[in-house]
Amino acid sequence: MQTADMEKEKRIWLYPGECYISNQNIIISTLLGSCISACLYDPIQRIIGMNHFLLSYEGHEKDEPVCDIDPGKYGTCAMELLIDKMLELGACYENLHAKVFGGGSMFKPFDECRISSYCVGNANIIFIREFLKKSGIRLAAEDLGGETGRLVHFLWKDGSVYVRKIKKFANVRLAQRDAALWKKILENQEQGVSAETLWQNAVKGG
Repeated sequence: MQTADMEKEKRIWLYPGECYISNQNIIISTLLGSCISACLYDPIQRIIGMNHFLLSYEGHEKDEPVCDIDPGKYGTCAMELLIDKMLELGACYENLHAKVFGGGSMFKPFDECRISSYCVGNANIIFIREFLKKSGIRLAAEDLGGETGRLVHFLWKDGSVYVRKIKKFANVRLAQRDAALWKKILENQEQGVSAETLWQNAVKGG
């Protein structure tokens, strides 16, 4: 996670597996490929929170409960963590609204991805919609799927979200970053490299 002081507002940059909550004038930003970011806000208490999760479920076998070892990497854990932290800060569950983004198909056409047996971006989209429906959290806006990456900025001052689509040619780099993350994080976790370090290295290399 990075913090940058702007002229009037502080900006927080999220890495995969992270979330951030605030009741102060702030902008939370992240870069998405097939990952999902849920932007939750309580307009009454004026509290916002945003996460960035990679996968909808645990894609490998481990003895430990996934929420104990990787609380922000997988969908259910990431959403529960975000909601819990917002409630701790004073948000009211009944007031929560959600705006969700990401789930792009970085390796194949989105239409083909939707009908395939498994596609990371599409699986993430299905997960977040079902989670919000079951949780009774109002889905106020979404920008999901497609074949582009997204740069997302979530503003505390009015709960608005600004999204810039990554141009088609830039998707190659974003896809390479995602592929490297999945391989290193999911298949080589025994190396003990954090998601934050991998994300930073991937961006610097891209």
